[in-house]
Amino acid sequence: MQRKFRITVDGRPYEVVVEEIADAGAPTAWPASVAVASAAVAAAAAQAPTHAKPDAKPGDEVAPLAGAVQAIHVAVGQTVAVGDKIATIEAMKMKTDVFAKGAGKVVVIAVKPGDSVDAGGVLIQLA
Repeated sequence: MQRKFRITVDGRPYEVVVEEIADAGAPTAWPASVAVASAAVAAAAAQAPTHAKPDAKPGDEVAPLAGAVQAIHVAVGQTVAVGDKIATIEAMKMKTDVFAKGAGKVVVIAVKPGDSVDAGGVLIQLA
């Protein structure tokens, strides 16, 4: 049996599916403590705020994956060419460099080192 839950970690909501694993192929009942805990998790998740990520607009450079911003390699006013390194994101102990897909002048830096970013989250805006 599978149950779907929404949990919030550090203010970010996540949907998870939990599957019951039975011994020898025979289904077992959920212990009362699990039922109470799952009801509490479901109730808390129902009240958790959802954080909508801002939609990227033309000229926005976005994160290719979710993670923590390790470094920003550009400054406001700097001209960026296609392929220039603009940021470094760490996810699961691996650092990923982010390269500009467009060219232009940096008008806004939307994140700073230490910030968490979702995949598709805006890093910088180019004009």
